[in-house]
Amino acid sequence: MGHQGTRIRAFIMLACGLLAAASAAAAGAPQPSAIVTTAEGPVRGLVAGGVAAFKGIPYAAPPIGARRFQAPAPVAAWESVFDATDFGAPCLQSYDRELTRSDLSLELATVFTTRSDMKVDNEDCLFLNVWTPADAESDEGAGKRPVMVWFHGGGYSYGSGSWPVYDGASLARRGDVVVVTVNHRLNVFGYLHLADIGGADWSDSGNAGMLDLVASLAWIQRNIAGFGGDPGNVTIMGESGGGSKVSTLLAMPAAEGLFHKAVIQSGPGLTGIPSEAATGNARKVLATLGLDDDSLDTLQALSSVEIADAFHAAQASAGGGFGGLRLAPVVDGRHLPRHPFTPDAPAQSGDVPILIGFNKDEWTIFNTGEPWFGRLTEAELTERVAAIPGIPADRAEALLAAERSHHPDYSPTYLYNVLMSDARMLIGSALLAERKAAQDGAPVYMYYLTWETPVGNGILKSPHTLDMPLMFANVDNSVALTGESPDARALEMQMSEAWLAFARTGNPNHAGLPEWPAYDGADRQTMIFDVEPVVVSDPKGDVRALLSR
Repeated sequence: MGHQGTRIRAFIMLACGLLAAASAAAAGAPQPSAIVTTAEGPVRGLVAGGVAAFKGIPYAAPPIGARRFQAPAPVAAWESVFDATDFGAPCLQSYDRELTRSDLSLELATVFTTRSDMKVDNEDCLFLNVWTPADAESDEGAGKRPVMVWFHGGGYSYGSGSWPVYDGASLARRGDVVVVTVNHRLNVFGYLHLADIGGADWSDSGNAGMLDLVASLAWIQRNIAGFGGDPGNVTIMGESGGGSKVSTLLAMPAAEGLFHKAVIQSGPGLTGIPSEAATGNARKVLATLGLDDDSLDTLQALSSVEIADAFHAAQASAGGGFGGLRLAPVVDGRHLPRHPFTPDAPAQSGDVPILIGFNKDEWTIFNTGEPWFGRLTEAELTERVAAIPGIPADRAEALLAAERSHHPDYSPTYLYNVLMSDARMLIGSALLAERKAAQDGAPVYMYYLTWETPVGNGILKSPHTLDMPLMFANVDNSVALTGESPDARALEMQMSEAWLAFARTGNPNHAGLPEWPAYDGADRQTMIFDVEPVVVSDPKGDVRALLSR
């Protein structure tokens, strides 16, 4: 993913944030909510539009000082009412440090899209947010509403549960559900694997960020009934890196029983980082800091900026980007004893229904800022295809021909983008779904979003992130990405109601869709989300077969 593409994605998020702020202002001044008593202490948020929002609730102790790189610890209880009216800080983001120290330029503003996201350089980030119907404590549905928990995207490097596109008010209002979003440790603070270097004292470091998510789910089990939610009906959801987090939690013993359904959007997580590779990555960061195996304790005394800068320097030396020095959940034999969905689906979550899918043109949002975008020639396309990760060189020509047959109107630029998308999202989602279906346990449902957003004269087509404002029912806050048209509203209805139905029952069918069968390895029935939704057996099956190994 290039810097230009990252900036374009972030600019869209900024625009959506500004729209969300304008919408909230137009709705009138929010009022104080009822006080909710949690196991840690009382909290009070704000009510607007019939939904109570509780923001920035700490679900674990600050992971700072001696707790850096350790498993999350219980948060200290409080007696006075906690002011849950503003988001908590996100983890320090994996972006250029000099940029974050400069004045707030437009480029920085497009990265940190809310006021709370501007609390940079902050390891104290273990906060969650709750949206619930304002009458949750007093009506007959108290403690019975489905709970929908969102883990943000941004790979394992950046992101926040407070991004405006994740605002849970509309979904809570539309579906009479409780929505939760979560911040947790990222990048070097959440996934630096030191266990094989420093021993037992560092055994949690490579999966600290995932253990944070487990802690947030444990908080939900303790407390969500007080917000009107049913702790026995919890659905975890995520897009991009968030989808990979959901995939990983399905294979983590510590998470077993803490949730009951799972949604994976444009982020199938088939594998973790092998411990040997993760240890090698950690040694590169330590070397940049001038540390060796006998001086790990020094890490606890360094500033967060020094550690983040060392990670960025080590990543740059390794080639930069996701392929150079990737920090993500580690198959450490303890917290993550196996790859999440390789070679098969994890037995521990065999009874958990899964909803999984992807978008047609995922990579346009990353590539539209590249100098070659819209200018790629046929010769350049042929040369580039074989270099796409995941595409076997001996199948590149056949894959390109297959994509042409499915997209005869696509220019070389868009054929390249769709190949990049399918080489990760189509094949990863299909493999995860077929391995889940092979368990013959709880069902898995597959979707494919092909509707194209009209913004920018249609330049993005069906990009990465387009699914989020549709399933969150946040088109009003996200017209910079979706546009504002009857078609956008139709997709919002289709997808948000499907997600709500799945959260209630484990089945995404509803009256606004044709019958949606569960996926299996034979028929591979898939819901195509478009203005006129339709179920198709094995869409782009020739591409899938060529990408399979």
